[in-house]
This record gives sequence, C-alpha cells and structure tokens, in this order.
Amino acid sequence: MTKRPAAFLDRDGVLNRDSGYPHKPEQIEWIAGAPEAVALLKARGYLVFIVTNQSGIARGYFGPEEVEALHRWMDRELRAAGGGIDDARYSPFHPDFDDGRFSDLAHWRKPAPGMILDLLEHWDVDLSRSFLIGDNLTDLEAAEAAGLPGFQFTGGDLRDFVENLLSKKAD
Repeated sequence: MTKRPAAFLDRDGVLNRDSGYPHKPEQIEWIAGAPEAVALLKARGYLVFIVTNQSGIARGYFGPEEVEALHRWMDRELRAAGGGIDDARYSPFHPDFDDGRFSDLAHWRKPAPGMILDLLEHWDVDLSRSFLIGDNLTDLEAAEAAGLPGFQFTGGDLRDFVENLLSKKAD
C-alpha cells in the first residue's frame, strides 16, 4: 500500500472554538473555514487525524463515550462538507487529576507524542509529507517529538491557513 501524507489536527482551537470542555454537538462552533480546510486536505490526498487532549474526562466532566460520539458526529458533518476524519486519538489523562484510571495514557498527553505515534503505528503515513496544526505550543512540541513539522494556528480562516501551508509544501 502506498504511504499517504497526513494532517494531524488539534481539535479545540483548530477545528472548533475552544469553549471550555466541549463534548456535545450543540457545543461545537466550527472555526471559520474548518470544514473547507478538511475538504481541501482530503481532495489533496491527505489522511486527516484528530489528536486532542481531553482532560475533562479525568476531571469528571464527561466520559470517553461522549468524546467518541462527538468525534463520530464531527466526522459526519465534515464528510457532508466534502471532508472527513480518518481517525482520532484523545488523551483523557491530566497529571493534576490522576486517580490511576488513565495513568497508562500519560504518554499520550501533549506535549508527549503518544497519540501521534499510535496513529503512525496504525496507518501507512508518509512522514516526510505530513504535518500537525495546533493552537498551543504543546501541540508543536508533540509534533517535533514525533518527527513532524508543526504549525501554530492563531486564528482566522483555517482553509486559508491550510491552503497557504500546502502551497509552501509544494514549493
């Protein structure tokens, strides 16, 4: 099978507004251009992955099943716009709220690269043509630790941001 480039996307602050532990569809407000950005990535042959810290689980605000249901909903919405999510990883671990339930996933919490490395084990990814987009320095640190270039999204239109990235990669 041919290896494909992949875009690793943080969720809150990149795909949707970070409204403070969103975990239900009605709490999701897409970032401007997010559905179009994912559609553009898919049209260019990229695998699209979500990698997101979800400490709301460790804090007891919601459970893993709510995060997984939200990701399925997001995938359906993005597919309806011509895109879609190929796979998603989330880290429920937070060191300040560790009761032992998620300690085995501590290496998944960004800035650690565990979520990215797990996706790389399960998919045929061309690392040399892949990248991560995040809104925090911890996202970029996780990308670097996994051997990926990371780009910080600080707001605006995500489709414009992605289009600019892809045009620079083509140069």
